[in-house]
Amino acid sequence: MKEGIRTIQIRALSRVEGEGSLTIRLKGNRATDVQLRIFEPPRFFEAFLRGRSHAEAPDLTARICGICPVAYQMSSCRAIESALDLQVDERVRALRRLLYCGEWIESHALHVFLLNAPDFLGYPDALAMAKEHADAVKRGLRIKKAGNAIVARVGGREIHPINVRIGGFYRAPTRSELDGLLPEIEEAIRAVRESFAWAAAFSFPELEHDYEFLALRHPDEYPLLEGRVVSSSGIDVEASDFETIIVEEQVPYSTALHARIRGRGAYFCGPMARFNLNFDRLSADAKLAARSIGLSPPCKNPFKGILVRLVEIFYALDEAHRIIDTYAPPHPSFVEVAPRAGRGCGCTEAPGASFTTAIRSTRRA
Repeated sequence: MKEGIRTIQIRALSRVEGEGSLTIRLKGNRATDVQLRIFEPPRFFEAFLRGRSHAEAPDLTARICGICPVAYQMSSCRAIESALDLQVDERVRALRRLLYCGEWIESHALHVFLLNAPDFLGYPDALAMAKEHADAVKRGLRIKKAGNAIVARVGGREIHPINVRIGGFYRAPTRSELDGLLPEIEEAIRAVRESFAWAAAFSFPELEHDYEFLALRHPDEYPLLEGRVVSSSGIDVEASDFETIIVEEQVPYSTALHARIRGRGAYFCGPMARFNLNFDRLSADAKLAARSIGLSPPCKNPFKGILVRLVEIFYALDEAHRIIDTYAPPHPSFVEVAPRAGRGCGCTEAPGASFTTAIRSTRRA
């Protein structure tokens, strides 16, 4: 080994979606090259969607991920509806937002309590952590259970929902069915409140970086389903212009595409980007909760992403409660539309990172 030059090789990464490894090359204490290798085989979703009915897209794209299938369903629905110039009823939109809240809750709870917290507290996994932090793990499971219940009630089942369709839902739940979710949601809100001080007491390394944050921004709401694509360095475009500002490319050491801002380089998306770019769109209670643990924008310490996720859990539970309180079932539960040639784009916010899709809808002869 040359003096001052080191290589760190992690051959098997745990807690990532898929299979991966990491190589870091350092000169002194400075990293000169970092390679995140994702080496699971490509699954070719783009290819096998070609030639299929537009109505199949939500069910097929849900299979991209078992943790955030709603993100793929909602993005595919919005892309196809954009291509068909289809506007859904506001009550359908609210129900979609509720479904998305459920996914955020269950995904973030999994990340915070079962994947991330053990690292901060020095345990190999959540089972080991539970021996000394049983109350925290139980709170996390209660929160996740509330998210699962929302997804199952609105989406038809907890994993890979089957009730989503172009133009709405196959069946809209009744008011009484959604009211039945409120006790679990309220219990989960209490559990999140109890978890704020616990997580805020973690030891966070002092690390900040001048990231370019990229997320959706909606005129009135914290972004879930729609909005313009904006960044902390001045990007502000429609979702349909996403491919004009973002470059996706293959690298020789990974099967996963790498994305960068055209002409500028890396960007940071997901919970911290949303928080920094949309703090003013959080509910009043969510803002208070964030400030109570010393969290406010700009937050550039990636280790504090666990706190941001807790704030987003709180917001999603609060938003779910609000939607249920004002819910009126859409009638009909979907808008029927005939397929025709066209191109549409949809961009939504997955729990862990922004997700965008563009789907061409073509009438069959």
